Amino acid sequence: MDTTTLLPAIDGEGYLIDPQDWSKEIAEEFARRENIRLTEDHWDVLTFMRAFYEEHQIAPDARYVIKHLTERLGKQARNRLFELFPYGYVQQTCKIAGMKRPRGWSTG
Repeated sequence: MDTTTLLPAIDGEGYLIDPQDWSKEIAEEFARRENIRLTEDHWDVLTFMRAFYEEHQIAPDARYVIKHLTERLGKQARNRLFELFPYGYVQQTCKIAGMKRPRGWSTG
């Protein structure tokens, strides 16, 4: 079965129009399109982002994700975030987590 037919509405840049449409299957498909194989560390980031979104109704800034990772990884947290999502926080992390593209942020 073609998984792309299962995707809900996305905008012209490939971000979900409604973050409530997100699921783990959608995350897997977005990750596949970004050539990322999701690991436990990826899921840790994505789960944190989804919980933050549920509480605040906005995608967390990268600094919040780095702070979250620092609790587990220490000083290497910032570098680890960008190892996990090498093409940028907005372009990959927000997209795979099902966030709308944050309009005030660059795609880097």
